[in-house]
Amino acid sequence: MAERGAGGIGQVLASRKMAVLLFLGFSSGLPLYFTDKMLQAWMTVEGVNLHTIGTFALVGLPSTFKFLWAPLLDRYVPPFLGRRRGWLVVTQLLLMLATAAMALHDPRRGLQLLAVNAVLIAFFSASQDIVGDAYRTDVLAEREMGPGASVWVLGYRIAMLVTASLAFFLASRLSWPAVYLIMSLLMLVGVAASFAAPEPVLRDRPPQTLAEAVWYPFQEFFQRAGMVRAVVVLLFVVLYKLADNLAIGMATPFLLKNGVTEAQLGAVGGVGLIATIGGTVLGGAIVGWMGINRSLWVIGVLQALSQLGYYALARFGASWPLLVAATITENAVYGMVGAAFIAFLMSICSRRFSATQYALLSSLMAFSRVWALVPAGYLAERMGWTSFFLLAMASGILPLLLLPFFAPWGREMPTIAAAHPGAVEEGEG
Repeated sequence: MAERGAGGIGQVLASRKMAVLLFLGFSSGLPLYFTDKMLQAWMTVEGVNLHTIGTFALVGLPSTFKFLWAPLLDRYVPPFLGRRRGWLVVTQLLLMLATAAMALHDPRRGLQLLAVNAVLIAFFSASQDIVGDAYRTDVLAEREMGPGASVWVLGYRIAMLVTASLAFFLASRLSWPAVYLIMSLLMLVGVAASFAAPEPVLRDRPPQTLAEAVWYPFQEFFQRAGMVRAVVVLLFVVLYKLADNLAIGMATPFLLKNGVTEAQLGAVGGVGLIATIGGTVLGGAIVGWMGINRSLWVIGVLQALSQLGYYALARFGASWPLLVAATITENAVYGMVGAAFIAFLMSICSRRFSATQYALLSSLMAFSRVWALVPAGYLAERMGWTSFFLLAMASGILPLLLLPFFAPWGREMPTIAAAHPGAVEEGEG
């Protein structure tokens, strides 16, 4: 347990791996607004109608289906830099080119070609995420997973801040085509990080055929976990963030309907983002100190209790001090949950098939977020806000009931964890 002390965590955070993961996380977060807020703003300025702007949200669909082509990235190896770094560079360069190509379009005259270009950006972005998740899983040893997850998410959040602020600052002085051209150059950060990154060593045999790359990830996971435990784990993946998904999904309409102004919402949103970043870093430190299992227990309890802030707002009214306290608490715990959950997902993915297995698990996680939002509005309307947030808190108990089956308190790692030595090619560590 000495490794999990403060010195051990400090040593891990100062490693080359963590520096690389920060910049790769940054690269992963950059494209998010390229087909979202930036594109919406550009089309709005050019007079495109709201119905069309709303329909363009469909260009983001590739991110929900990335498990379909993830086996290709497990099976095939580029002729340079290795299985993980090679694909990182390929996807990042394609992303840079696709983003720069947005400068060739005019929303007033060619919406179809603009949509095709936006879909390409979303596809290459999802592909970068597949490889990035696999690289992070393969390169980190067990004791590095918590800090590694938090550093990655930190880079991702920084990219979102940079993209939003820099893009709109530039748009106030330049044309949107010029903005896209300049923003595409930021992808060079990820390319440089991929060249500098150590390539993880895979001692087991990777998939030799595409059929193996598609079928073996399922077979290996169910054999390692056992049928019953595997089903319990998949149910846990769906349920673990349910409390946060319910509360955060309905937080904006709740606050607006209870006297919070748009200006206050914007101000408290900035506070919430800072709290999320702080919570992410703290969550990684907790995982590094306590181990994955105990972190899932402790942070899971905090997730359920964090809903008390919104319950208090519903019960006593949205005073400014209470609003700030509830926002900081909920968002900080949300960041902690993300760090612990990513570390858990990495731990249960085999390094032979990490691209496919992580893509499947993250798709389940995304499905749970959408599934939680579908009935949330109806429940809030029928139950009232106070009862709704009590329900959100109670829903946080459900995943805790599943933890003894695969993440008992007395062990540091899940009983179904795959081997993660964190070995890299000699001279690259």
